[in-house]
Amino acid sequence: MRTLFYTFMLLLSFLTSCSSPESIVTSPDGQIKLTFRLNDNNQMTYQVTVNDSDFISPSVLGFEAKDGVNLSENFHITGVNFDSKDETWSQPWGENKSIRNHYNEMAILLADNENTKLTLRFRVFDDGLGFRYEYEVPGTDSIFVMNELTSFNITKEGTSWSIPANYDTYELLYRTQPISKIDNANTPMTFKTGNVYASIHEAALTDFPEMTLKNEGECRFKSELAPWPDGVKARMAGGAFKTPWRTIQIAPKAVGLINSGLILNLNEPCALETTDWIRPMKYVGVWWGMHLGVESWVINDRHGATTENAKRYIDFAAANNIEAVMYEGWNEGWENWGGTQAFDYTKPYADFDIVEIARYAKEKGIEIIGHHETGGNIPNYEQQLDKAYKWYADLGIHSVKTGYAGGLPDGHNHHGQYNVRHYRNVVKTAAKYHTTLDVHEPIKDTGIRRTYPNMMTREGARGMEWNAWSAGNPPEHHELLPFTRLLSGPMDYTPGTFDILYERAKKSPLRKKWNMMDSKDCRVNTTLAKQIANWVIIYSPLQMASDMIENYEGHPAFQFFRDFDADCDWSEALDGEPGEFVVIVRKAKENYFLGATTNEEARTVNVKLDFLEKGKSYKATIYADGKEADWETNPTSYEIIEKMVTADDDLEIIMAKGGGQAITFMPLQ
Repeated sequence: MRTLFYTFMLLLSFLTSCSSPESIVTSPDGQIKLTFRLNDNNQMTYQVTVNDSDFISPSVLGFEAKDGVNLSENFHITGVNFDSKDETWSQPWGENKSIRNHYNEMAILLADNENTKLTLRFRVFDDGLGFRYEYEVPGTDSIFVMNELTSFNITKEGTSWSIPANYDTYELLYRTQPISKIDNANTPMTFKTGNVYASIHEAALTDFPEMTLKNEGECRFKSELAPWPDGVKARMAGGAFKTPWRTIQIAPKAVGLINSGLILNLNEPCALETTDWIRPMKYVGVWWGMHLGVESWVINDRHGATTENAKRYIDFAAANNIEAVMYEGWNEGWENWGGTQAFDYTKPYADFDIVEIARYAKEKGIEIIGHHETGGNIPNYEQQLDKAYKWYADLGIHSVKTGYAGGLPDGHNHHGQYNVRHYRNVVKTAAKYHTTLDVHEPIKDTGIRRTYPNMMTREGARGMEWNAWSAGNPPEHHELLPFTRLLSGPMDYTPGTFDILYERAKKSPLRKKWNMMDSKDCRVNTTLAKQIANWVIIYSPLQMASDMIENYEGHPAFQFFRDFDADCDWSEALDGEPGEFVVIVRKAKENYFLGATTNEEARTVNVKLDFLEKGKSYKATIYADGKEADWETNPTSYEIIEKMVTADDDLEIIMAKGGGQAITFMPLQ
């Protein structure tokens, strides 16, 4: 059968390159068809149909560069090659540790009259497609890309979910609006048109600026690249370069986007010699008190990262089946916040005895997650990079949270090629010292965790801290993230705040306003049960219980986090609609964990338990909204219900307004 397929594809290649302006490749199931052709203006174009219906109308491809380098005009086809792959590969951690990589490929070979060569490589999967540019420009030692022409002309109007394009932050609220009303958007940009759900993004962003989307009119979008300070978009050394993949995930149901492995499949295999030192973990940390204003990052009478407090958190972690503790505000430099931002990554504050803390953590069997805030001062960080990671490693600290909250020097932005290269440098340096990363204020995830699985999680959207000092994240935020930001990869949202109305913080005589609104006017905009469910919904292999530990001590509902396992083997989104509700289940070893959440509307969802192993009985412990729960008026009302279930059962999940439900399924012996 495989021989017949290749014979057919080779014949098609010959026919299309010799007698037809079109070349076609379809998904393995035949539902998605991509067509490449040179149009009447000799422009490179592609178009896409889904189930024989127009989806992407003819859309232009190519780039523009300085100094007469041609990357888009007057190319002619010199050949068309076809290939196919169907394999399964494994990763050391992930929503799913086993990933199927099944696609048909079409490589269009092109050349211009000046000997510039271009391979346009298209891969079409059952869950979408990706394409990238592979250029060879003889006779030049550098290429300055000034503009990308790649366009996505969506055929029909529909509904979209996205954040505005911004080259310095992703911490913006998501918008639900008609596709045609989008001015510009960052990716992933998710939309529904007709009966098709889709999301435009990119994969394998390693040495290029990020791609955003600009609306050119109606539903026609063009790629826009984050610039260097002088306006150049990408600086490529040598006469050859490959771009990141431009991707479109496609599914008949919204949850199909969540269950897609396309972004990972378009990244290179693992580059590390060993991965046994990489492990998912649950953690708590000295962090939330600073955002509420009852503790501080800088050394003073409210300092959070003290030796005494560090040991208290270690004791709590050890007593509650939590693997790690993270500390912010432990090192010198915070006193200059908003000024020079010159942090010292090997000099603790005087009241933080890191040697003793590391010894104590090891004695208790607890990992330390270190913290490197840069404030955006990239040169200062890179000067200390190798020394700082070695210093941590020598102390037995092999996990680091980084931060880039501040403007970059010399006019650089956070998402341009300059910082993409920096993030890559940090990932490689961390890997050298067997260190995993949790990056805040990052470049967006594009699946490089396949290549460097020590890049475990990142922020890259509005997280929990926004609830501490602003109007906060609305209830629908948590039903938008899985269908948008989380399509790109894990997120360190830091869920799990139990003191939803900040009753303890409001009583503290130490609390001070430090950012935007005073915390007395702020709160978490969910129910307690939804906070628990978000540990499942918002996937991160480093999953935090974000509240101060005194709010967990003695709380019956915290048992869910004690039982929760961040090292999951399999996951599936069962049901949901963007901005409305979502239901996700994950398996870790023999146990299953289910999370369901809803927006501002109360909702009841029926879930089949056929994901459970047949022939086994399970104890289901259900953490549910109380009968009178409401995110606005009664957010902390909850109940815990236990029952025995099997794979043949259904469960009715009842969620309050802004609420949710979390369930553990543990096999009965």
